Order: sequence, then C-alpha cells, then structure tokens
Amino acid sequence: MTIQEPRNPSEAAILDYKEGLGIFLEKMPELAKRYNAFTEECFKEGALSKKEKQLVALGISLFAQDEYCIIYHVKGCLDHGATEQEILEAVGVTAAFGGGATMSQAVTLVQEAIEDLSS
Repeated sequence: MTIQEPRNPSEAAILDYKEGLGIFLEKMPELAKRYNAFTEECFKEGALSKKEKQLVALGISLFAQDEYCIIYHVKGCLDHGATEQEILEAVGVTAAFGGGATMSQAVTLVQEAIEDLSS
C-alpha cells in the first residue's frame, strides 16, 4: 500500500491524526474500538444530516480551540457538501460564544483548511 504524501498543511494534520489514532488502536484496541463505534453512531444520518452534524462538530472544535478537530471537521463539512458560506456561518455562530479566540481560528486555520481541502 502506497501512502500519498500530503499536499498541504491541512492534509498533513489529518494524516498525523490518523497515524496517531492507528498507534492508539494498537495500544488500546478495546477502548479505541468502542470510541470509534460511539463516534460513528453519533455522526450517522438521523434527524440531523451528516453535513449538519459536521457543522456542529466544527463549531464545538472551534470553541474548544482543538486545531486537529477544526481541520478534520472542515474536511467533514466539505466531504458532506457544505459550502464555504455554510461553514463561515457556522463559524459566525460559534464566534458569538467564543469571541476573539474563535475568530482567530476562523480567519486563519478554517480559511486555510477550506482552501487546502477544496482543491
């Protein structure tokens, strides 16, 4: 299996996360399997669409200042059909609660990830 080199910082961060998750799975297999099953259940299509759930997760990630999750959920939003406008509106709602810290991530990391992962 050939591992593709990341083309940009956003892809590199996602690769780092996935590699770390793989190592954790080896060291703590039962915990990792249960966590993965739980999150898969949380993100299944339901009353909220997968896109809406990714937008919520992005907002929480921004509020928590979790850079890996911010990038991961920007990708999730894009993968599930969210537009840049929808992402930025979710950022705006989050900024109403998170203030300047959220906006600093929005005007840097979120915009960079949208650009990196949309191409």
